[in-house]
Amino acid sequence: MSKPLSDHDRKKQISVRGLAGVENVAELKLAFNRHLHFTLVKDRNVASKRDYYFALANTVRDHLVGRWIRTQQYYYEKDPKRVYYISLEFYMGRTLQNTMVNLALENACDEAVYQLGLDMEELEDMEEDAGLGNGGLGRLAACFLDSMASLGLAAYGYGIRYEFGIFNQKIVNGWQVEEADDWLRYGNPWEKARPEYMRPVRFYGRTEHTPDGVKWVDTQVVLALPYDTPIPGYRNNIVNTMRLWSAKAPCDFNLKDFNVGGYIQAVLDRNLCENISRVLYPNDNFFEGKELRLKQEYFVVAATLQDIVRRFKASKFGSREIVRTDFAYLPNKVAIQLNDTHPAMAIPELMRVLVDEEKLDWDKAWDVCVRTCAYTNHTVLPEALERWPIDLFQHLLPRHLEIIFEINRRFLQVRTCGQFPGDNDRLRRMSLIEEGGCKKVNMAHLCIVGSHAVNGVARIHSEILIATLFKDFYELDPHKFQNKTNGITPRRWLVMCNPGLAEVIAERIGEEFVRDLDQLKKLLKFINDDAFIRDIAKIKQENKLKFAVHLEEHYKVKINPQSMFDFQVKRIHEYKRQLLNCLHMITYYNRIKKEPNKHWTPRTIMVGGKAAPGYHTAKMIIRLITAIGEVVNHDPVIGDRLKIIFLENYRVTLAEKAIPSADLSEQISTAGTEASGTGNMKFMLNGALTIGTMDGANVEMAEEAGEKNLFIFGMRVEDVDAMDAGKGYHASEYYNRIPELKQAMDQIAGGFFSHKQPDLFKELVDLLMHHDRFKVFADYEAYIKCQDKVNELYKNPKEWTKMVIHNIAGCGKFSSDRTISQYAREIWGVEPSLEKIPAPDDR
Repeated sequence: MSKPLSDHDRKKQISVRGLAGVENVAELKLAFNRHLHFTLVKDRNVASKRDYYFALANTVRDHLVGRWIRTQQYYYEKDPKRVYYISLEFYMGRTLQNTMVNLALENACDEAVYQLGLDMEELEDMEEDAGLGNGGLGRLAACFLDSMASLGLAAYGYGIRYEFGIFNQKIVNGWQVEEADDWLRYGNPWEKARPEYMRPVRFYGRTEHTPDGVKWVDTQVVLALPYDTPIPGYRNNIVNTMRLWSAKAPCDFNLKDFNVGGYIQAVLDRNLCENISRVLYPNDNFFEGKELRLKQEYFVVAATLQDIVRRFKASKFGSREIVRTDFAYLPNKVAIQLNDTHPAMAIPELMRVLVDEEKLDWDKAWDVCVRTCAYTNHTVLPEALERWPIDLFQHLLPRHLEIIFEINRRFLQVRTCGQFPGDNDRLRRMSLIEEGGCKKVNMAHLCIVGSHAVNGVARIHSEILIATLFKDFYELDPHKFQNKTNGITPRRWLVMCNPGLAEVIAERIGEEFVRDLDQLKKLLKFINDDAFIRDIAKIKQENKLKFAVHLEEHYKVKINPQSMFDFQVKRIHEYKRQLLNCLHMITYYNRIKKEPNKHWTPRTIMVGGKAAPGYHTAKMIIRLITAIGEVVNHDPVIGDRLKIIFLENYRVTLAEKAIPSADLSEQISTAGTEASGTGNMKFMLNGALTIGTMDGANVEMAEEAGEKNLFIFGMRVEDVDAMDAGKGYHASEYYNRIPELKQAMDQIAGGFFSHKQPDLFKELVDLLMHHDRFKVFADYEAYIKCQDKVNELYKNPKEWTKMVIHNIAGCGKFSSDRTISQYAREIWGVEPSLEKIPAPDDR
């Protein structure tokens, strides 16, 4: 396979990589060598590739620090309302290239590195992904941080500095195997420990009700040590902060208890409380009610609220002197956004601080709390909703349980009874406490009651919330409920990962689209421009060639770069219906086998994503995909007309390579199950066409690009509801009626894809035939017909590319800048700004 154009040569032609002018290359080389020599204490003769990466990262970081300090000074002078985005996950990926893009340093650094005889891509590949998230929710938080900085908001991301992020996935003999992600092994040049802001967090103990108020006593203390990471806005000189907390045992931990000879054990036991920030729970859309997880959720909230209160009280830069004590003003100066229910403990914790520590009366404190907090819901799947057992609460956070009981009592007696007298069933449904065998706290109900705004993450999702899950709450407080359709940052997901496409767009409509993605609409003027159509197709082909080289190097699999690159990359979950994709793979394989001499559209079908380690069905789905690949990829009759590849260890960095190469994006969840999706938007922005159901943000994508420019198929939400309300879903009806479906299922069941273990997929077959909540067979026929339409269009490259242009032009709405502007104006009460602040002297 011919090598694509060298990246250095390509990049030199691209203006969007350094729009603000090329910095002094000689100065960058000097700084690089200084860091190599003085920071890393390495001689050029013995330095490794990793040393060079650290030298470059430190050089780029130098350009951040002045802006970072200046930004914080600017906020203290202006004293704006601050936004606190609290999330248990921030899926950041790599930082180096994104920082260079946002500071307009990319071309200058590239040239400096080139002149030093080094390869930029090799150095970038030394950086570990910061994989502190599972999937969509954590990556959304990362995109939001980029947009908040780019829009000049005084915003902070608060989370946990997990020592081990999302596991690394290895595929061994077709099975997923997990490996610990020791991402901090070589150090992290982007973070700065801030021990001076260490905060105590308390657990366990008991409460004492005294005339002076309630005291929470006999607690165990864990220290929260903050690490700050700079978040640069796009070329506006603003650098915000992501602050992640790490758990530390206090110096006297357990020592007061040790008897003779117990000293060593007491020191070893420090690990127990430091385990709080040890590892990210690897579940996506699934609730696991473990004590350690509840500890993590309270830990981040308790530490963050101490920071918020400290910053609210002191308004002079660098000052700890208290100047503001009236908490009635808190909602004017502070907005707290809860990213799902994971940080829900912020509500009772804020009440505890206001009532027990700051001595506000309950009603005043509650008013402040509600006006400060807002809640984003991310799922309607019942197994994902957090419900914590009361016994665990009583043991771990006794004061907070009392506060939750009191919130619930007042809510039910005053608010609900007042509006719906005598409706006991409604009271039971709306209670924060679920009765039954084991009483539980419903965290979503706590969030709704304790927030002034509740939002879903795509229009259809928000509509489903108020019609079903939160219907009672909507009827009580309709004004609380909003929609905020998700978005993605065009800096990482276009300029950084697809510079060729960004440049072709910039040549036609200028460079403002990077800040204002709505400008992509201007591309519609070029829909019949042959030169533009050619340019778009050429960039796609280059990206495919580059990804094909990557696949050959890493997967030892040779693929046809002329084939359609068909991707389904996301967490493995039954509701996302990777199994429907499997049925298409098998059907297409069977058709080629049946008529091998027919002209078939060649396809490379790539599936990637991690299965939660305890999710047996998801792991079996991965095994089925790899098994289908083993048969298809070695069948000489098929040749290079169909290849099935499972992409190992899908993560942010792999997405940045894969997405620009995609022709087709599979977004095929059962209607009404995917809250929004954001991968769908990334593919659309990078020139892939979508085959999908009317679910999540797909609905709005079809609206923006025109439904005829997406391959929409299958049941709508109304059809699913009608089926559930009517005769129900019966898989056997479809199996008996559709010969190609029957053939595919019989092959899976009969061991065609698992000769050595014919009953290997017995459980999956049983699931699909008898227990399928997500109605795979009901959409099979429509999906296969839709895939036939995809094949037909792909044979006409010009028409395909015109449809691609319609899609790119319709992407404006899906910028996270738009999403954040709406949060800012409609929930947080702050005004976004594209104003640039003065640059500091970088030296």
